[in-house]
Amino acid sequence: MTTSQTIVITGASDGIGAAAARRIRATLPDTDLVLVGRNPAKTQAVATEVDAPFHVADFSRLDEVRNLAAELLTLPRIDVLANNAGGIFDGPSRTVDGFELTWQVNYLAPYLLTNLLRQTLLDSRASVVGTSSIASVLFSRFDPTDPETFDAFSPNRAYGNAKLATNWFAKALHDRFHDRGLSTVAFHPGVIATNFGAESSGILHHAYNLAGDRMFTPAEQGGMNLAYFLTGVPGIHWESGEYYNDKRRPGIQRRAARDRDLIDSVFTETAEVLGVQW
Repeated sequence: MTTSQTIVITGASDGIGAAAARRIRATLPDTDLVLVGRNPAKTQAVATEVDAPFHVADFSRLDEVRNLAAELLTLPRIDVLANNAGGIFDGPSRTVDGFELTWQVNYLAPYLLTNLLRQTLLDSRASVVGTSSIASVLFSRFDPTDPETFDAFSPNRAYGNAKLATNWFAKALHDRFHDRGLSTVAFHPGVIATNFGAESSGILHHAYNLAGDRMFTPAEQGGMNLAYFLTGVPGIHWESGEYYNDKRRPGIQRRAARDRDLIDSVFTETAEVLGVQW
């Protein structure tokens, strides 16, 4: 008898996370979906729509990420973890945990959540899917001495650097755990027409306001891309450790994205600042 997969989707209260949940429920109705969102009412509404349990966590607070992990560890297995929550913000802004907000929400919080769930993920031979962005190519200018982008801050640069780190995280996890059954991938869902960027006054925010739905991909299409990686088979539909564009093909990356020494350094330093071990 085939056991249904358990798929945990963060950032599921709206946008592509909610769209992916709807897509998976419609096409694979036996899947055990578990939704995570920041807004209780919106997350509950989506969860009710797709008949799934939900959890609430604000990734700008790492104590809430730790509480979320404790709740998710009650699951018997996690076959797929979607690190989909994220956003672009004005700043630099320091969180209650002492980190730059964009860096924490897009990179540190997913890193911490994955670490805290690592044994369940390994036991389940799971896939970890990170929602990245073409901003990792267009806007990133990573300075190893200032990984959080406190200096020379712009919303776009900080977001691009955080999404570059998302790509690095996929590679670092692959290098360390793929031989133990863990598969990882990062992808660009498309430039999606959602409320993304609402908390920023940067270029992307103005572009969204000016263009609206006219120049951007509907959330449903981005959700289809997310659902594709969540339900796809590593080694068949996508290769572990790689970054894909919105056409589900290997994406263009900066040279730094393949710098193994830099990838390992950032991975190790992140574990140190978060006080975790792998």
